Amino acid sequence: MGHLRANGFEVRVENVDDVAPIKRRLQVPDPLQSCHTAVVGDYVVEGHVPADLIQRLLRERPTVIGLAVPGMPASAPGMEAPGGARERYDVLAFDRNGRTTVFARR
Repeated sequence: MGHLRANGFEVRVENVDDVAPIKRRLQVPDPLQSCHTAVVGDYVVEGHVPADLIQRLLRERPTVIGLAVPGMPASAPGMEAPGGARERYDVLAFDRNGRTTVFARR
């Protein structure tokens, strides 16, 4: 949340007991599910997606449901550890047919 707020996003947190129905309703494919789910404009953002890529998504407006960073890569926003190794990861776009493409590599 701090990463998004620091980059100009307004963040409203809703803690729920069971996230599965929300992820299902928002059509997040099972293999892409992660710890956080957000709705930003018309898009779903799943996991630790960097703010600059959310801004790019909103600017370019591709025909996808949203972006996801599956798992919790050590170098994704909010996951960094001082002195920790930089872990490469892909930010994936996903569509209504369950197809994924690499939106960006970090």
